[in-house]
Amino acid sequence: MPIPAFEVKRTWPIGLLIASHARHGILMTLGVTVAAALSGRSTREVGLVLATVLVGQFVLGVHNDLVDRQRDHDNDRLGKPLAEGWLDPSTAGFAIAAGALLVIPLSLESGMVAGLSHLGFLAVAMLGNAGLLRKGALSFLPWMISFGLLTAFLAYGGWRGDGSDTPPTIALTACAALLGAGVHVVHSLPGLVDENRSGWKTLPLRIALKIGAAKTLLVAVVYLTVVGAATIAVAVSVGLRQ
Repeated sequence: MPIPAFEVKRTWPIGLLIASHARHGILMTLGVTVAAALSGRSTREVGLVLATVLVGQFVLGVHNDLVDRQRDHDNDRLGKPLAEGWLDPSTAGFAIAAGALLVIPLSLESGMVAGLSHLGFLAVAMLGNAGLLRKGALSFLPWMISFGLLTAFLAYGGWRGDGSDTPPTIALTACAALLGAGVHVVHSLPGLVDENRSGWKTLPLRIALKIGAAKTLLVAVVYLTVVGAATIAVAVSVGLRQ
């Protein structure tokens, strides 16, 4: 007997896909992968970067929803399988563990320094998920640090560690960190009401309370456009590595 459509939509694979923040994860993966390709990496190295970042983003997304399960439930947020109770927390925990066991060797396949840089990116982001500076005015800091670490992942990376021993340029690392701050603001916008209700004082919420959510989005888009253009200009003129 075929499974009813509404049950198919609530199976654990679909639940994990929704909980992984797939849209954000795919955009992040594409961004880092394109950066790797433009830096002159070989096709197989670009493929390794894609696989590594994609798995890492899956882990981060599910971890975020697992940490926020109770808060999402209390705020009646829709489209949250863990908060709604149809994705078991143990399933999410197992998926995170499995993803971690996969992303560690994938990261280190690019070389020790590059691999540790990507794992550092994941560690900082997960600490941010778990509450490190997340609720206050410095909420942007984990995003800036983690995005900055991605430049080291790209600069040092190579196939099976056969990459460069030259660090990324300071200018490009700074641009990546600034991009992280902007992405944080845009990523936070849908949850600002919940943050305010929970008594948080994040940077995006502080800005939105002063100028409104619509203007905050506009400012964030303009900011990301300017920083993105600056990043491209720096990458072309200065390059990835020192």
